[in-house]
This record gives sequence, C-alpha cells and structure tokens, in this order.
Amino acid sequence: MFDEEKEDGHELDKKQEDQVDEEEVQADVEVPEDASLEVEAADVEDLPVECADEPGCECSLEAEEAEEAEDEPCESCETAEEEDIPSMEETEAALDFEPLQPGDVVQGAVVQINDENVLVDVRYKSDGVIPLSELKLTSGQKPQEVFTVGQEIPVYILSVDGRDGAVLASYRRALDEIAWDRLYVCHDDKKTVEAPVVEEVKGGLVLDVFGLRGFMPASHVDRGFVSDLSDYVGQDVRSRVIELDRNKNRIILSRKIVLDEEHEEKRGETWANLEEGQVRTGVVKGVTDFGAFVDLGGVDGLLHVSQMSWGRVDHPSDVVNVGQEIEVKVLRVDPDDDKISLGLKQLQSDPWENVDDKYTAGEVVEGRVMRIAPFGAFVELEPGVEGLVHISELADYHVGEPSEVVSEGEDVDVKVLRVQPDERRISLSLKEARRNQEQTRHERRAGGLTLGDVFGDLLTETRERLSDEKKNKEETE
Repeated sequence: MFDEEKEDGHELDKKQEDQVDEEEVQADVEVPEDASLEVEAADVEDLPVECADEPGCECSLEAEEAEEAEDEPCESCETAEEEDIPSMEETEAALDFEPLQPGDVVQGAVVQINDENVLVDVRYKSDGVIPLSELKLTSGQKPQEVFTVGQEIPVYILSVDGRDGAVLASYRRALDEIAWDRLYVCHDDKKTVEAPVVEEVKGGLVLDVFGLRGFMPASHVDRGFVSDLSDYVGQDVRSRVIELDRNKNRIILSRKIVLDEEHEEKRGETWANLEEGQVRTGVVKGVTDFGAFVDLGGVDGLLHVSQMSWGRVDHPSDVVNVGQEIEVKVLRVDPDDDKISLGLKQLQSDPWENVDDKYTAGEVVEGRVMRIAPFGAFVELEPGVEGLVHISELADYHVGEPSEVVSEGEDVDVKVLRVQPDERRISLSLKEARRNQEQTRHERRAGGLTLGDVFGDLLTETRERLSDEKKNKEETE
C-alpha cells in the first residue's frame, strides 16, 4: 500500500516537472506578432516522413503525396504487396499477337507435320491446324512430301475459337485467294499470263492458271482456224484474261488477242524499215500454183514462180515448202496496195554472165527440150540457160509442127550456131547436130576420105546461110 502511494507520488512529481519545463521553453521562444505561420513547400519537401509499415524508415516522399502514402510501403521496404495477374488481352498485347478473323490470309511457318494435318505458327496464342483436306494434295500424296518444318506458307483462316484461341486454317484456300487476286490484277491491267494446257475438252482447252481452272475457247486459240487442239496439250501458252466471275468460278482466256497484238506490232515495225533492194529472212506461209507467200514479220510478200530460179520451175512446191525459212530480195514495195514483190533467184549467180565462155559457135552440146512453140523448140543447156531451135533447124525436110520432130522432156544433141549474151539468146540447130553425127558414123564405116572431108566446110556454110535467110524471112512475115 505504501509502495503504491509512493509510485503515484513519483508520477505526479514527474508530470509537474514536465509541465514546468514546457512553460519555460515557450517563455524562451518569442514569436513576433506579424510572423507568418505558413511554411514554404520547399521546406516541407525536405521534412522526413515516417513509413506506415516501418516507423524507423525515412522516405523521401513529396509532402502532397504523404497522406496518400501513409498506408502504402515505400520502395525500400521489403513488405511490398504482390502485383496483380495480367489479363488475357494484356498478355496478347505484350506478346505482339495480331487479332485473327475468319477470311484473313496470313503467312505462317510449318512447325509440325502429321499424316492427317499440318501445324503452322501464325503468331497467335495457339498454332493453326490445317486438315488434310485443306492441304491441296494430289491423289496419294502425303504431307511430308510437300511440306517441311520451317517452311513459310500462306494460310487462310477458317475459324478462331475465342475461348482457347484454337485456329483452323486452310492452305488450299489461301492459294486460291492469292490466285484470284493475281487474276484480277492481270485482267484490269491487261497483262499477259503464261499457263500450261492440261487437257482438251469440247469447244476448247483447259489451262492451269495459278492453280485455278481456266477455259480457252477454240476460236481464241490461234489467229486462224485450228483443226486439232490436241497439239497444244502439255504446252505453256501465253494468253489474256478476257472474262472473270469468281462467284461462278469462271475464267475465260484468249491466246488470239496476244497473237493479234504481236502481229500488229511486228507489222508496223516491218513496214517502217522495209526498202527495195533489201535481203530479208522470211518464213513461207503458203504455196500456190503461181508462187509462194513469205512472212517477213507481220507482212506477207509474194515470191512469184518466175522469180524463184533462173531455170524453169514446174511448180513452186519444187523450190520451197510451207514453214521453210528462206532469204529473199525485196524487188518492189507498194504500201498503198499493201503489196511486196520478192525474188529468190536474184540471190543466186546469173548463169548468163559467162555464157559465151561456156558455149561457142560450131560445137555440139546436149540439152533437154523444155517447151515447144509454133516456131520451134526451147532447149535447156543448163538451169537458167535456154536456146532456141528454130523450126527450120529441126530437120532436113519440111516440118509442119515442131512436135513432129521433138517432144517436151526429150534429151537431144544440138549444135550451137550463135551466142548473144547481151540479148540472152542462143541459136541452136538439131539437124546440123544430126548431120555431124551421121557424117562421123560414115567416116568410121568408110575408114577413108568422104565427101564431107572435101566439101564439108563449104556445105556447112551454105546450109547455115540458107537457114538464116529462111528464119529472117519467117520472122519478117
């Protein structure tokens, strides 16, 4: 009891002492009456603030944030609260996932290949699955034969599951989408496409155009009529897209338009550069009884039969054939009438240039009767060189018709009477050649002198003089 009263007395004395000390402190501090009680913010910033969790921690928090931070730990405290778990949208954004919608065509990398599907990384929260039916495989083909891990391929998004992010994709439809886009560009820009012909069907051809099935009508296969379309199967042909309808899966192509445009372009260039005297290379496009038509590059020229050879030509097909490439000389150009005359023999040496060196008067040569006229027969001595046997020189007797003595195609021996290279004429005699032959035979049989030995020259000169006089008289009449 006594102890308790003693302790209470001590506490009372202590409180009184503290009160006295506080009054003395206030008495010592004199505050001016006009002194401001406001404290500048700069001074407050430097004041230490006690941490709510750790009383002994001094934090450098701003004064205006101190009240908000009373119940929060500072960065130096080890009692920070756990961070919240991010949402699915935040995770997708952090991983740079792009939203996928059905109908999108994106690039993907093959990550796994199975017998029934292929998995593709499409930069989404789950890989895309391409079923076997959407891989565009041929009959009996396996996915491992077409795809490899790491291969970049386009894929078409069929569906996206919003709950677990499962993606169903198609490689076949992606290729179709890309092909249709390319076709529309080619159609709008009038670009030429090259595609293989896969089969012949009724009325035309079927082509594989960027993996799609296109149709080319028979009338659009070539510039002219084509009787057998099977020759085009397996070939790559250039064509123009003339009609597109994706809803009907309709693709119509034309090769004829491409050929027509190229033909007109070549035609313009040829006419611009064509001049008389040029030697040009062409292709024989057609052969007729009177000559051949040669394509010089979009422009056809006529090679007449008379210009094919220096010799006689029975038919143009004896000299040139359809499809043959030949060199010809441009003889005449007429743009107004769209006509070009060509020559082939002009590129060959003229046999008449040295004809007087080959044939001299008095010699007997061999030739062939090429044609018969009322006044005589023309005998070819070599291709391009013909001589005339006048009807008076066919026999020693009167001849009514040359055909009584000779026939076309017959090989005969003739004697050269005169050579006139400037006029491209050679006069021949059949009867003189035969007399010479008969005289030679008599000489061989007699073995001695003959009348020919004595009067041969005189008789020959007399016969030639009489023959010339007769021919001149007939020509005058």
